[in-house]
Amino acid sequence: MANIALLDKRPSLIPCSFRIRMSLKQITLKEVSEHNSMKSLWFVIGNKVYDVTKFVDEHPGGCEVLLEQAGKDATEAFEDVGHSTDARAMKEEYIVGEIVEEERKLYSYDKKPQQKWNTDKDKDNKVRNQNGPLDALVTPALIAIAIALVYYLLLA
Repeated sequence: MANIALLDKRPSLIPCSFRIRMSLKQITLKEVSEHNSMKSLWFVIGNKVYDVTKFVDEHPGGCEVLLEQAGKDATEAFEDVGHSTDARAMKEEYIVGEIVEEERKLYSYDKKPQQKWNTDKDKDNKVRNQNGPLDALVTPALIAIAIALVYYLLLA
């Protein structure tokens, strides 16, 4: 029974990303902009706020790269660099909150095209099965071009 009580108190059993999603502090962009120095360095990536103050000296690209984005939305800069999967996972350790709903941005990777599905199956099949007069010539023409190209390359 003592082991079960011990397991319940160990926060490491709950994945970090799950714990983060449960209770993210709501932060304004103005508040983020106040943390723009080596003593307190925050920035936004994908509407999440990260405090990377403790990571500044460890950053492989140097502290200048982080200081350049301090207090700002660094989403584009982060994505443009092409960070590794490990770096993307590591950033979750530094999350302190998320941008308040009213100030959130929609990023290009958030935009998903809306697909319109055609529910009229008979009409869809009729359109799909209609062939123009030249459609029957396309395949033989492509084969003839391929044969001519091979013949030209081998005998030239």
